[in-house]
Amino acid sequence: MAQAPTEETLDRPGGIRIFFRSWNPAGKPRAIVVINHGLNSHGGQYLWTGEQLADKGFSVYAIDMRGRGKSTGERFYVDDIAEYVGDLAALIKLAKSREPSLPVFLLGHSAGGVVGCTYALDNQAELAGFICESFAFRVYAPAFVLAILKGLSYIAPKLPVLKLKMDDFTRDPKALAALKADPLTLNETQPVKTVAALVRATERMGREFPTIRLPVFILHGTKDKATVPSGSQFFYETVGSKDKTLKFYEGHFHDLLNDIGKEGVMADIVSWVEKRSPA
Repeated sequence: MAQAPTEETLDRPGGIRIFFRSWNPAGKPRAIVVINHGLNSHGGQYLWTGEQLADKGFSVYAIDMRGRGKSTGERFYVDDIAEYVGDLAALIKLAKSREPSLPVFLLGHSAGGVVGCTYALDNQAELAGFICESFAFRVYAPAFVLAILKGLSYIAPKLPVLKLKMDDFTRDPKALAALKADPLTLNETQPVKTVAALVRATERMGREFPTIRLPVFILHGTKDKATVPSGSQFFYETVGSKDKTLKFYEGHFHDLLNDIGKEGVMADIVSWVEKRSPA
């Protein structure tokens, strides 16, 4: 029987309440895995992932980013990436306070990878490793369009400009139907200010990848139509880590942990974390 997660909230400045789920393994945990979802998603779409990781002996925490899922805040809107990063930092701090002796691994999906990588740039000592899945470092938009969006973010910050296609997320018909029926992401559209914040974060990363020294595991599907696989390749080539792994999954779509073949992806993640955790 699948383990139901514990549901809690974390109070943040400005009256924001960050919703998160956690799973505990049956025995003594080996490590902590913190999950940061991407756009058109929330922590509730990682129930299978949380269960699988807990079954393998890890304590798991999955955040709902502010304004997304069950967290409060203006829907889908942030002024700056620092808002997302601050919430993630608070959850990691809470997880560490509960199990201070355990190493922490951060799993960031897509735009959640942008948030996670930004956190890693400033907090490397807090992490034992960074798992970057379907990294939104590069997207299918010309540079001049992204430049226009940055300028537009000052003029009309709440203008809706990006709507992702759920059909690009998974090849699994049941998973796709569930994604399309999810009331927490139904008709989700990203405002220009949020998109601009993510673009500015990726620009910083392009300059600072070499400063990252912690172990990284970079995963991407070759048929990802939401984020560009070459962005993960660039991250791998320029990151300063000596312990770095890049794996492309042939034919897989954007949401690797919700796509056909997710069991193999999960096995790779578990193996990678196990090798970097105490026995």
